[in-house]
Amino acid sequence: MDPYGKGCYYNCRYCYAKQLLDFRKLWHPNDVGVAPIDKIERKIKKIPAGTVLRLGGMTDCFQPIENEIKNTYKTIELLNKHNIHYLIVTKSPLVATDEYMELFDKKLAHIQVSIPTDNNDVLNQTDNAENFEVRKNTIETLFKNNFDISLRLAPFLYETCDYDKINDIKVDKCLVEFLRVKPSMESYLGKIVDFDKFQLKEGGYRHLSLEEKLDSLDKLKFPELSVCDDVGDHYNYFQENINFNPEDCCNLTL
Repeated sequence: MDPYGKGCYYNCRYCYAKQLLDFRKLWHPNDVGVAPIDKIERKIKKIPAGTVLRLGGMTDCFQPIENEIKNTYKTIELLNKHNIHYLIVTKSPLVATDEYMELFDKKLAHIQVSIPTDNNDVLNQTDNAENFEVRKNTIETLFKNNFDISLRLAPFLYETCDYDKINDIKVDKCLVEFLRVKPSMESYLGKIVDFDKFQLKEGGYRHLSLEEKLDSLDKLKFPELSVCDDVGDHYNYFQENINFNPEDCCNLTL
């Protein structure tokens, strides 16, 4: 469910939603759409209690417009009322402010904060979100306050990372997603990514080899590591050999 649509302020160069919508002229990061809260409520009333609903599948539900409109806040109030779990995927420090931590039901809230790399020079080229230190602090604040929080290395720009800095993030859970390459991404991401390594073709994307992925994963030192992957054989390998919870690559505490 997307409380906001039609674009996202963060406008990430690797974003799959941007890839899907931009060429159709449906992506407007500076003119973000707001979903009617009465329509959201009607949808939520049809969802069975206990369901896990992802907030912000196509846009970040805590992008700056939330400071003004509070559509995500109102949506979470409704989800709390109807006992529906919510998975929040965001880059925003707003999610770790007192206002929202007091709103979240710890039995229902599951939060993932995206950090593709610790390299701020790279982050400045890939999105309009906060720097690494702010995102790190967001994760650690939620972890310290006993929320179900994961570091989300997505897409994991591993060649640009200082693993000591990544492993220094104080959190138990780490979820990894590797970059999936469409041709247009090469112009967006320039020299940040070595696209020659993406030779495996599946599902309309180019992917890294399993060996390349495993080499980068071996350097991550988190108690609960999980990998979500679109390549069928790779997903099966991670499920059987890597993922902390083989039944759930997001490793949510339910």
